[in-house]
Amino acid sequence: MTFRIKKNDTVLVMGGKDKGVTGKVLFVIPEKDRAIIEGVNFIKRHKRSKNPRAGPGGIIEKEAAIALSSIMLVCPKCSKPTRIGTRREESGVRIRVCKKCGAPV
Repeated sequence: MTFRIKKNDTVLVMGGKDKGVTGKVLFVIPEKDRAIIEGVNFIKRHKRSKNPRAGPGGIIEKEAAIALSSIMLVCPKCSKPTRIGTRREESGVRIRVCKKCGAPV
């Protein structure tokens, strides 16, 4: 199964508490159809310090996964959120293309 959103893509969040925010994809979790996006969907985790070597405890903020259906890729050429199509080049390689301007992503 091929996925249209990949690591290091710039995406726009289309729904939820971070609607309208753009960020870079840190990694994709294909089994769950989710992605981790830099600076989006922060959660807090309470960490207890079990021993001094493990580091200090406290409240840690980190990015949580967001559904792939809630994000859209931002085209690097036209800078608009767009759907992704595929096209085969003469060499037979499949590439992702922007549905709005037709440029390769």
